[in-house]
Amino acid sequence: MNIPQLQIQTTPAKLGLQIDKPVQEIEQPKATLNIEQPAAVLEMSTTRPKLSLDTTENRADLDLKSTMRRSAENAQYGMQKVQEGTARRAQEGQQLMKIENGASVADIVKQKTDRPQADMNVRFVGDRTKIKMSFSQGSLDVNVRPQKPVVDAQVNRPIHNYTQGKVTGIMEQYNSIDIDWKI
Repeated sequence: MNIPQLQIQTTPAKLGLQIDKPVQEIEQPKATLNIEQPAAVLEMSTTRPKLSLDTTENRADLDLKSTMRRSAENAQYGMQKVQEGTARRAQEGQQLMKIENGASVADIVKQKTDRPQADMNVRFVGDRTKIKMSFSQGSLDVNVRPQKPVVDAQVNRPIHNYTQGKVTGIMEQYNSIDIDWKI
């Protein structure tokens, strides 16, 4: 006996997705930076050192005397020679007064003409120990004031481009039902 049969055949629907991925672009520009360094303020003050040399006595040894000193020495020398001359003439007068004791004019002339011979020696002039020296020390004062740098920084915003993604559904296969009777 044949029983009728009902045959049902189904085909499922297939849904597909078309996906467009999102695109994101981010760019960070560098910061704009401007740095300026002002020069430091430098102040210097000096006191000059002073060296003083007094070579008056050395110059006098070399017969390089000032006019005032030479005039004073000549005046003193003149006074001394005048006194010596006066004393010599007084002594000669005393000798001539005592002619009866055997003194004669010839003795006086002989005293004037018999002079000792001068010594001939080498003499060094310009003794360095006669130099008078004085020294005052100098100084240097340095004052430095550093200046702070001037920094101008500007942060640039990031550049952000975004293209949104998209999902589209598509039917890859439609569903179907086949019904068939078999007898």
